[in-house]
Amino acid sequence: MEMDVSVEEISGLTRELRISLPAGTVGRELDKAFDKLKREVSLKGFRRGKVPRTVLEKNFGDRVREEVADRLVQETYFDALEKSGLDAVVHPEIREFDFPEDGTFVYAARVDVRPEFELGQYKGLKVELPRIEAADEEIDARIEELRRRHAPLRTVDDRPVGEGDLVVIDAQGYHNGKPMPQVQLSGYSLEVGGGQLGPEFENALVGIEPGADASFEIDFGPGHPNPVLAGKKVEFKVSVKEVKERVLPEVDDEFAAEVNEEFKSVADLRNYIAEKIKAEKEDASVGSFNDRVMQKILENHEFEVPERLVRYEVNSLIEELEDSLLNANTNLEAAGINRQELEERYRDLAEKRVRGDFILKKIAETEDIKVTDEDIDNGFARVAEKYNMEIDEVKKYFARRDDLLPFLNELLSEKVLDFLKKESEIVYVEPEETEPAEKTEQGEA
Repeated sequence: MEMDVSVEEISGLTRELRISLPAGTVGRELDKAFDKLKREVSLKGFRRGKVPRTVLEKNFGDRVREEVADRLVQETYFDALEKSGLDAVVHPEIREFDFPEDGTFVYAARVDVRPEFELGQYKGLKVELPRIEAADEEIDARIEELRRRHAPLRTVDDRPVGEGDLVVIDAQGYHNGKPMPQVQLSGYSLEVGGGQLGPEFENALVGIEPGADASFEIDFGPGHPNPVLAGKKVEFKVSVKEVKERVLPEVDDEFAAEVNEEFKSVADLRNYIAEKIKAEKEDASVGSFNDRVMQKILENHEFEVPERLVRYEVNSLIEELEDSLLNANTNLEAAGINRQELEERYRDLAEKRVRGDFILKKIAETEDIKVTDEDIDNGFARVAEKYNMEIDEVKKYFARRDDLLPFLNELLSEKVLDFLKKESEIVYVEPEETEPAEKTEQGEA
């Protein structure tokens, strides 16, 4: 379609396109819209299909022009973008449109463009990962867990609550003297020291007699993982309804056979647990490598990223938190979380995610790494297994382009990270020797 396109630089990566369509094209679209309206509309004093154009203009002109404007933008924007030569990375923000007296149609579309940068070092990076082995202490801890799982329970009424007991409680939290609706438990079962409700709360239960009521206060720091409690001083009133203890079995060959009839001895049990621990660490090392290698790559690349993509990523992070709070039957306001402060807190992580995504894509282009049909089928299979779905259901879910594109991006990121692992110098060290990796969470399907 014939059009005039001009580009204005708004900021480093933001451009505004001004698109002008000729009067002939615009006039034909307006004529079609008013002809269609004439056939459909009924106005008092006029027969259907005989309403004059001037009357239609007076009564429906603004609505018709808005509908035509929407259609013209949709039909011409991508051609205008191609004509401009810009490499846009986000959907346009249509800021204004106008039908000037000369019969043309003019609109402005603001976009962010792909940053241009040179790849720094991404091959031969030295990445430290914790050594994969199963220590005796870890195996002992798993066996202790199995002892607890296979232990019969015995009711306790002659001593106070102790570490490891299973208790049934009622509890109510108060902040500034007012009950907190999100901090209320009734007939709640937990293992003291198991971490269900956090060490501060569970440690305070130790020493309370079965059937007794008690109260205690906990000052939760601002960094507490539960946003409902973070930064608050909470008084808890607790009633211990029931206390039980586990009668732990001896660790012998009979116990090993009870865990799995194929185990003939404690040695068989320990060997099985050791292999399981190693397999779990192998799986975990994938995410650990991804975080560490991205941390190093980000240190080698510093460039501006599109502001709108950063805002989009910040909003995605906030939506993840909101979903988590919703599952806990609360929300940002009820949890005392300021959205603006949250946006500022997430901004650095969002920028790193966006920058990392651009870097991975450029590595993919440089190394000619592409997502194949086999990669997609394997990705579908993993989703089906993870969510217990049929493959056809997964394919149907990803039939929409808006759902498929992020999935393909995750698969591409995964392939690039696999490539980086082959190209890195991986050094396995004792776990306490490794520096904690900063989470950048590049896409993982």
